[in-house]
Amino acid sequence: QAQLVESGGGSVQAGGSLRLSCAASGYTCMAWFRQAPGKEREGVAAIYTDGGRTNYADSVKGRFTISRDNANAKKTLYLQMNSLKPEDTAMYYCAAASQRFCVRWDDPSFFRYWGQGTQVTVSS
Repeated sequence: QAQLVESGGGSVQAGGSLRLSCAASGYTCMAWFRQAPGKEREGVAAIYTDGGRTNYADSVKGRFTISRDNANAKKTLYLQMNSLKPEDTAMYYCAAASQRFCVRWDDPSFFRYWGQGTQVTVSS
């Protein structure tokens, strides 16, 4: 059973950068979601098991980069966030599916395991 632990959130000014990490024991399709107060949880980015294919929400393309390190025993998922905007403010969650391929990468119901989240706050 995958266990996910996020880290790296914090507060930053607009235009700044943050790097989120997610320690995971699983080996499947993984993704980052975010949820702002009063809004639905939305998919930010996803990466296939071997790291060979990625998907991004239109709102973060060109600014965020998802990657994973499968080389170590404790697989790690990353989200490098650059040129942050106030609208990026949300709780960010790491998620893992029970499948290797990210068939429905932006559908929360596709992912079986979730971390507890890490807060990202971007001020203008």
